[in-house]
Amino acid sequence: MKQSSRKQLLTRWVIYLAGMTILAMGLTLNTKTGLGASAVTSVAHTLSLATGYTFGNITLVTYLVFIAAQFIIKGKDRNWLDLLQLAVSVIFTRFLDLFKAAVPYQSGNLPIDLLLLVLSIVLTGTGAAMSIGMELVPNPADGVVNALSHRTGKELGVCKSWFDVLNVTVSLVLGIFYGNPLLGIGIGTIASMLGIGRFISLFNRFFRKKLRTAAGLEEPAAVGTH
Repeated sequence: MKQSSRKQLLTRWVIYLAGMTILAMGLTLNTKTGLGASAVTSVAHTLSLATGYTFGNITLVTYLVFIAAQFIIKGKDRNWLDLLQLAVSVIFTRFLDLFKAAVPYQSGNLPIDLLLLVLSIVLTGTGAAMSIGMELVPNPADGVVNALSHRTGKELGVCKSWFDVLNVTVSLVLGIFYGNPLLGIGIGTIASMLGIGRFISLFNRFFRKKLRTAAGLEEPAAVGTH
C-alpha cells in the first residue's frame, strides 16, 4: 500500500513538472509569433521589449508581485506555504528564457505565425490543466486568480477574466508610456484570452480524471457503472 502511494505521489509530481514545462513552452511560443503575448504575460512581454531585459527575468518580477498580491488578498487566511511559489517562479522563468533562446524562429510570415499561435494556445492550455490538476504549488498567476475567487465568492472563470483584463490594461498603459500602446499585445493576446480557457476545458474533459486517478487524487471509475 505504501509502495503504491509513493508511486502515485511520484506520478503526481511528474505530471505537475511536465505540465509546468509544457506551459513554459506555450507561453514562450506565444511571444515568438509577433502577434502579442498571452494576457497573463503581456505586462512582462511589454516591459521586456521596452527595456531589453529578458522575458524570463521580467516575468519573475511580475510573479513576485503576484505572490505579494495573494498575501494581501487573502488577509488573515494567508498560507505561508504559498511562499513555495517563489522557488517555482525562479525555476519556471529560467525555462522561459531557455526556451526563448532555443527557438530560433523570427516572426514575419503570417501563416506560420498563426499556426504557431494555435500551437502556443494548445500547449499553454495543456500545461495549465496538467499542473493545476495536480493541486501542488500553483503558478503565481493562477494563485492570484484562486485568491480572488475565494475572497469574492465569484467563479474561477470570472476572476480569470478580470485578471486578464487587468493585465492587458496595464500593458496598454505601459505601451503608451514607451510610445507604442500595442508594444506587447495584439491579436495573439485576444486569441489566447479566448482560446486557452476553452482548451483547458476540452483537455480536462478527456484527460483530467485519468491523470488524477493515476496520481491518486481520484478513485478510478467503477466498472460497469453508467
